Amino acid sequence: MILRDEAEARAWLMALPEWNAAAAERLELLVRLLAEENQVQNLVSAASLDEVWRRHITDSAQLLTHVPRETGLPWLDLGTGAGFPGLVIAALRPEAEVLMVESRARRIDWLERARIAMGLDHAHVIGARLEHVPTRPVRAISARAFAPLPRLLDLSARFSTADTIWLLPKGRSAAQELSELRGWRHMFHVEQSLTDADAGVILGTLGGKLAGKGKLP
Repeated sequence: MILRDEAEARAWLMALPEWNAAAAERLELLVRLLAEENQVQNLVSAASLDEVWRRHITDSAQLLTHVPRETGLPWLDLGTGAGFPGLVIAALRPEAEVLMVESRARRIDWLERARIAMGLDHAHVIGARLEHVPTRPVRAISARAFAPLPRLLDLSARFSTADTIWLLPKGRSAAQELSELRGWRHMFHVEQSLTDADAGVILGTLGGKLAGKGKLP
């Protein structure tokens, strides 16, 4: 199934178990804040705002369908930038601890202002380069256009356990990046994106480095 327009994207969102009036209010606020902030700093392409519910909100929310609601979090989102998927995940699961890592000062300020405005008390903005974030185990790791897969794993495998679910939107490069991955034990596969017929999401769990390739910290 590919969601082709805003109406289909909204209908899909409304069918999520996480959807309710409060979630709708938080996401409507996010859309308004994003449009306003985009006039100040280039968070997303101006053209994508015409399809913001499909291109950004639903594109982020689709990751939730791969993480059971009863799964204990925290959820670690790498390079959150404009807020995707981190702010959307937090808006739909406000009771969960969502950690949004971002190193750019203006993006950090935006994320913090949006988080407060949306009342996301359990979400946290970590304003630092990932290399400087203290190691801790998390239950889910997401990254949207953060880094090529080998580099991403090198930087973030230390947060992963055998049960951590990885959710990595990779666009058209998903299958190629996964096929070229070497040196890791993993149970990754590519799922079709709901919002782009040409895009994929790398999903699965990570076992660690293969022998001779070093060990997880």
